[in-house]
Amino acid sequence: MTEDIGPLLKHWPYDPKNSIRKIFSSKGVEKIQVRIDQGPFQGILQMELDGRPDGRRPHNNAFALDHFTDRLHHFIEEHGTSDGFSLKKSHCSELFDESRLLYERYVFLLQIRDYDRVIRDTQRNMELFRFVNQYAAAEKDRLNLEKWWPYVLRIHAIARVMIASQENNFTKGIQIIRDVLDKIENLEEVDAEEFAVEKKRSVESLNELLNELEQQRPLTKSERLKKELLEAIDNEEFERAAELRDRINMMGEKDG
Repeated sequence: MTEDIGPLLKHWPYDPKNSIRKIFSSKGVEKIQVRIDQGPFQGILQMELDGRPDGRRPHNNAFALDHFTDRLHHFIEEHGTSDGFSLKKSHCSELFDESRLLYERYVFLLQIRDYDRVIRDTQRNMELFRFVNQYAAAEKDRLNLEKWWPYVLRIHAIARVMIASQENNFTKGIQIIRDVLDKIENLEEVDAEEFAVEKKRSVESLNELLNELEQQRPLTKSERLKKELLEAIDNEEFERAAELRDRINMMGEKDG
């Protein structure tokens, strides 16, 4: 079997608008591939869609986080408390690497609109963030991932909003954005440039998405009447405005 990947590259020429695809392995396992172009260096990156992106099973577990979570549970069973359980620097390093792998995958998953898997991977990364922050022995390790909270919250929310939009549930999407904006605004400040940059970027991006959804959302009957009322006033159609005002008031009384 030739080891030259030239034929593969020729069959899939680099196109920045079409650089990610899903494929099936010879065993029928779905994977994701990314076509890269770095000048003279051409290639294809490949990662697993499920489990760890690199296909490894650390400590015979699907994820390193699962391994250390199991160790925590065994510690609690033995001691009756989590007090005294901690993650060494090497443990944290292993978890940081796993977090990076998940991040790299959900960036690509978002581009190919695999929103369910984006939600899954961002949720796992948030669990990893919390675990490290709670149990890392060194303060530096405890705080290492905290600067990425605005970003992971944003991507998690965007994936949920996209699914809601596909279902034409704009009201749900709007509420998801408002909830995550509140979470991001109330995050404990982290002394890191990445935190400040991502917080600002996330708030701006989510507000833009919020405006888009509000424009797409069908108006309720009450909202339509209020819009017609403003138009009637602008056009000096005062009888029409009075009629609309009465209808709006009647609706308010019924709701009350």
